[in-house]
Amino acid sequence: MQYEALLQNGVIRPDLLPGIAAFVQIAQHGSFTKAAAVMGMSPSALSQTLRTLEGRLGVRLLDRSTRKVGVTELGQRFLGYAQPGLAALASAVEDVNELRDKPTGVLRLNLSRTTADIVLMPHLAAFMDAYPDITLEVHCDNALLDLVAGGFDAGIRVGDYLAQDVVAIPMGGAHRIATVATPGYLRGREHPSTPQDLHLHRCLNIRLASGVYRWEYIHEGVAMEILPPSVLITNDGDTLMQAIRAGVGIGGAFEAQVKDEIDSGQLVALLKPFWPEVSPFYLYYPSRTHVPQKLRVFIDFMKARLDG
Repeated sequence: MQYEALLQNGVIRPDLLPGIAAFVQIAQHGSFTKAAAVMGMSPSALSQTLRTLEGRLGVRLLDRSTRKVGVTELGQRFLGYAQPGLAALASAVEDVNELRDKPTGVLRLNLSRTTADIVLMPHLAAFMDAYPDITLEVHCDNALLDLVAGGFDAGIRVGDYLAQDVVAIPMGGAHRIATVATPGYLRGREHPSTPQDLHLHRCLNIRLASGVYRWEYIHEGVAMEILPPSVLITNDGDTLMQAIRAGVGIGGAFEAQVKDEIDSGQLVALLKPFWPEVSPFYLYYPSRTHVPQKLRVFIDFMKARLDG
């Protein structure tokens, strides 16, 4: 098929759009199965849609094997044009949605599980009550994923880790990092009196996108970092908290996560004079992105609750 036959009066043929949308999703997810789930169709139907597009273009866009899906060199070039084009169409749809009486649509957020626990979950039910026509799709990952490439509307992270080319809005104030353990773990053991004493204990740590977390403390205005020997390292905040609560060892957590358990005696606060204060959480989105109504109302709602 000649190139000109793919266009009608300089406009792309409508029957090519499903294939282009399928290709972009497959390329973004690196998987037919994941892309099919996002698009609400079967992997076999998605595969056929992609083959039809490749046949009409007369080029191979994807390299397929039993283990992975890769994008060919021509596919990368095509993807560079297709992604912004589909994003522009999505913005057009959002503009139409904003003419409706109520905000609606799927709001896709990227954040860590710890951030979800502290920032999102305490206010989720109230947000759903206020905006029943918005569906939140929450992707939890410690890695700082590219929002545009991942198809996310926004992310929420501690401000220290954000890129420079984003719009960042603080969600509440600063937080302290607490060091805690169960009474059961501490029974028969001497409590650490300085951060250096952690080397005498079983410690539980988290792996961030930047590497294994170096425990931060502050003493008389001087910041210090400790990397104690760890019997457990995980990239999942829930797993870390479960291990702390099970009495496996000493771990760190945002004070907001463990305040109730400290107050009730289920956890013991350790090294409290040394606890550091860290940056607030920030909601962020690409600076070049049109801000849809569903995201605007989410920002306003969360700020009213967290800053009040």
